[in-house]
Amino acid sequence: MPGYIIAQIKVNDPEPYKEYVRKNTELVEKFGGRFLVRGGNMKILEGEIAYPRTIILEFPSAEDARRWYDSPEYEDIKSIRLATADSTLILLEGT
Repeated sequence: MPGYIIAQIKVNDPEPYKEYVRKNTELVEKFGGRFLVRGGNMKILEGEIAYPRTIILEFPSAEDARRWYDSPEYEDIKSIRLATADSTLILLEGT
Protein backbone atom coordinates (compact mmCIF):
# COMPACT_ATOMS: atom_id res chain seq x y z
CA MET A 1 0.00 0.00 0.00
CA PRO A 2 1.31 3.45 -0.83
CA GLY A 3 2.24 5.94 1.84
CA TYR A 4 1.50 9.63 1.57
CA ILE A 5 3.01 12.65 3.24
CA ILE A 6 0.64 15.58 3.34
CA ALA A 7 2.27 18.86 4.26
CA GLN A 8 0.68 22.22 4.85
CA ILE A 9 3.17 25.03 4.78
CA LYS A 10 3.40 28.78 5.18
CA VAL A 11 6.74 29.96 3.82
CA ASN A 12 8.10 32.89 5.82
CA ASP A 13 11.50 33.30 4.16
CA PRO A 14 11.27 32.31 0.46
CA GLU A 15 14.91 32.60 -0.64
CA PRO A 16 16.47 30.07 1.78
CA TYR A 17 13.34 27.90 1.46
CA LYS A 18 14.26 27.38 -2.21
CA GLU A 19 17.35 25.46 -1.05
CA TYR A 20 15.12 23.13 0.99
CA VAL A 21 12.89 22.52 -2.05
CA ARG A 22 15.87 21.74 -4.28
CA LYS A 23 17.53 19.36 -1.83
CA ASN A 24 14.30 17.68 -0.77
CA THR A 25 13.19 17.05 -4.36
CA GLU A 26 16.30 14.96 -4.97
CA LEU A 27 15.94 13.17 -1.64
CA VAL A 28 12.26 12.27 -2.14
CA GLU A 29 13.17 10.67 -5.47
CA LYS A 30 16.04 8.77 -3.84
CA PHE A 31 13.53 7.16 -1.45
CA GLY A 32 11.16 6.21 -4.28
CA GLY A 33 8.75 9.08 -3.72
CA ARG A 34 7.17 11.57 -6.05
CA PHE A 35 5.30 14.82 -5.70
CA LEU A 36 1.61 14.55 -6.55
CA VAL A 37 0.75 18.11 -5.53
CA ARG A 38 3.08 21.03 -4.96
CA GLY A 39 1.06 24.05 -4.03
CA GLY A 40 -1.14 25.34 -6.82
CA ASN A 41 -4.57 26.90 -6.72
CA MET A 42 -6.69 25.67 -3.85
CA LYS A 43 -10.37 26.13 -3.06
CA ILE A 44 -11.46 25.24 0.47
CA LEU A 45 -14.86 23.58 0.26
CA GLU A 46 -15.41 23.00 3.99
CA GLY A 47 -13.62 23.85 7.21
CA GLU A 48 -10.34 25.64 7.64
CA ILE A 49 -6.70 24.90 6.99
CA ALA A 50 -3.75 26.07 9.03
CA TYR A 51 -1.41 27.08 6.20
CA PRO A 52 -1.94 28.23 2.59
CA ARG A 53 0.31 25.77 0.70
CA THR A 54 -0.37 22.03 0.44
CA ILE A 55 2.10 19.42 -0.76
CA ILE A 56 1.29 15.74 -1.26
CA LEU A 57 4.06 13.17 -1.66
CA GLU A 58 3.48 9.55 -2.63
CA PHE A 59 5.88 6.76 -1.65
CA PRO A 60 5.65 3.04 -2.50
CA SER A 61 4.72 2.36 1.13
CA ALA A 62 4.23 4.12 4.45
CA GLU A 63 7.49 2.49 5.55
CA ASP A 64 9.32 4.12 2.63
CA ALA A 65 7.83 7.50 3.56
CA ARG A 66 8.97 7.02 7.13
CA ARG A 67 12.46 6.03 5.99
CA TRP A 68 12.65 9.29 4.02
CA TYR A 69 11.47 11.35 6.99
CA ASP A 70 13.74 9.57 9.50
CA SER A 71 16.80 9.53 7.24
CA PRO A 72 19.97 11.37 8.25
CA GLU A 73 19.85 13.14 4.87
CA TYR A 74 16.41 14.58 5.59
CA GLU A 75 17.43 15.50 9.12
CA ASP A 76 20.15 17.66 7.57
CA ILE A 77 17.72 19.64 5.41
CA LYS A 78 14.65 19.61 7.67
CA SER A 79 16.27 22.38 9.71
CA ILE A 80 16.00 24.65 6.65
CA ARG A 81 12.23 24.09 6.50
CA LEU A 82 11.84 24.60 10.22
CA ALA A 83 13.78 27.87 10.07
CA THR A 84 12.01 29.29 7.02
CA ALA A 85 8.42 28.06 7.25
CA ASP A 86 5.60 27.08 9.57
CA SER A 87 4.32 23.63 8.71
CA THR A 88 2.36 20.54 9.58
CA LEU A 89 3.27 17.12 8.14
CA ILE A 90 1.23 13.95 8.39
CA LEU A 91 1.90 10.42 7.23
CA LEU A 92 -1.09 8.64 5.76
CA GLU A 93 -1.20 4.99 4.75
CA GLY A 94 -3.10 4.44 1.52
CA THR A 95 -5.45 1.60 0.73
